[in-house]
Amino acid sequence: MIKMEQLSLARQVDMVFRELDDELSGLDSGIVFLQIRNNVVGKFGIRHYPVESRGGRMQAAEAGLNAQQRSSFRSVALEALQLKQKWTHGEISYEFAVRQGMIVVDTTIESNYNMANLMIRYPKHHTYQEAKTESS
Repeated sequence: MIKMEQLSLARQVDMVFRELDDELSGLDSGIVFLQIRNNVVGKFGIRHYPVESRGGRMQAAEAGLNAQQRSSFRSVALEALQLKQKWTHGEISYEFAVRQGMIVVDTTIESNYNMANLMIRYPKHHTYQEAKTESS
């Protein structure tokens, strides 16, 4: 059995989009998010807006993404991975909406670091007070 850490992040993202395909077919806007730890996708899903307000009237969202739009979305998501550099923990969000029949995608890439890991990796060289007096 293959472990997730043996798969490239791009392959994992492709798997995520294939898993979300049916749900995306019923949505015309929302945010696909992926939480990443050690370059492995952990939690993922879709935040969406099930009811929209247009002209002061509440109405359900219209038809979801068609097959071409979902394919295009997956391609954009995979291309956006090239912008991720030198971090292993964080979140990637893809905000999407259909505008005039075309899918529009905005990508947010967020890196996360843990101060506790830094304290383990870097031995205590200076205290805060020593660093403060050295910079004066």
